[in-house]
Amino acid sequence: MRLGPYELSSNLFLSPLAGYTNLPMRLTLRELGGLGWATTDLVNARSLLERNPTALKLVASAPDDRPLAIQLFGAVPEEMRDAAMMGQDLGAESVDINMGCPVRKVVKIGGGSAMMTEFAKTAALVRGMIAAVKIPVTAKMRLGWDEENLTAPDLARALEDAGVAAIFVHGRTRAQGFAGRVNLAGIRAVVEAVRSVPVIGNGDVTTPEGARHMIDETGCAGVSIGRGAFYDPWIFRRTLHFLRTGELLPEPDFAERLRVMRRHFERYVEFYGEPHGARLFRKVAPWYARRFGPSKPFKQRIITITSRSDFEAAIAEYLQWRAQFCDEQGNLLPKYAPAPLVPSFLRPLGREDALDREGIPVPKGPVEVW
Repeated sequence: MRLGPYELSSNLFLSPLAGYTNLPMRLTLRELGGLGWATTDLVNARSLLERNPTALKLVASAPDDRPLAIQLFGAVPEEMRDAAMMGQDLGAESVDINMGCPVRKVVKIGGGSAMMTEFAKTAALVRGMIAAVKIPVTAKMRLGWDEENLTAPDLARALEDAGVAAIFVHGRTRAQGFAGRVNLAGIRAVVEAVRSVPVIGNGDVTTPEGARHMIDETGCAGVSIGRGAFYDPWIFRRTLHFLRTGELLPEPDFAERLRVMRRHFERYVEFYGEPHGARLFRKVAPWYARRFGPSKPFKQRIITITSRSDFEAAIAEYLQWRAQFCDEQGNLLPKYAPAPLVPSFLRPLGREDALDREGIPVPKGPVEVW
C-alpha cells in the first residue's frame, strides 16, 4: 500500500486514542511487527504552536517510531496551517486532521465531528494546510453527525478534490459515540464515493478475521485498529500474516505476554520518569492481564504501583498465586484458560463475550454531555 510518496510495509494502521497511543505504546507495537503506520494522540493545534509541554509530549517521537503522522484538531485555518508546518519541521511523515472526535471540548471549538457539518469551511481549511506543507495531509472522520446526517461520502469527495492523501473512516456516527456495532455499509459508501484516494476503515476490529471481514465487506484499502491493539498488542503481526497466508498464528503464551508487558512498562518509566510512569502504567497493565487467565489479585495489586520495584513485586506475588491454576510445566489448566477472542461480526449484537469494553474506558451516557 502507498500513502502519498510512502510505500508502507503493511496496510495496517494504529488509530489514535487520547491518553493511550503514546510513544511507549507505539514503540512496543512496532517492535512486535506488522504495523505499517501510526498516528499520535490528537493534539490541539494552538497548544502545539504555543509549545505547551503537554502538547510537545504528545508528539514526541524516536527514530524507531516511523512512519508517523501527527494528528491535529482545531478549527482556525491559520492555526491548523501553522501547526501542520510545525509537524513537518518536527519530522512527521504526515499530518492527520481529526474530523471524528465526538467529545464536547473538541466539538465546541469547531473541531472533531463538527468539521463534518460545514463542507466549504472544512475544505478551505484543508486546502490551506496542503498548500503549506510538502508532506501528505490525511483526514479521520466518522460517518456523520447522526443517522439522519450521514455526510461522510460527500465530505470524502470534497476532501479528495482538496488533495488529501488518505481518508480514515470510523464506521459510527458522532451521536453513536462508541455504542452499537460498526456500520460496514457506511464505510463502503465512502469507498465508493471517491475516485482514487485510499480509504482506511476503522471500528471494532479486534481479531485478524475481523480485519479481513472489514476489507472484504467494504473494499477499503487498509484497516486502522485502536482498541483491538490494547486487547491484543500482537494483532498487527498476526493480522498481516493472516491477510497474506490465510493462516491464523497462535496467540502468544504467558511468558511472551509477561516479557512484552515488562518492556512496555520500562518504556513508560524511561519516557515519563519512574514515579509518574509507574502510576500511568496502572491503566495499561490490566490490558495484558485480561489474557493471563485468573488474575484478580494482580489487577488489584498493579493499580498501587509507584516504582520499578513495586511493579516487579506485583508480578512475583501474582506468579506465586497463579501457580495453583497451573500444571507442572507452568501452563494454565484448560478449565482456567482465557476464552478465545471472537471476531465482532460473529458475536450477537449487544454481546461482548471475551472482549467487553471495560478494559478500555470510553465516555458513558449521551454523547452531548461528554
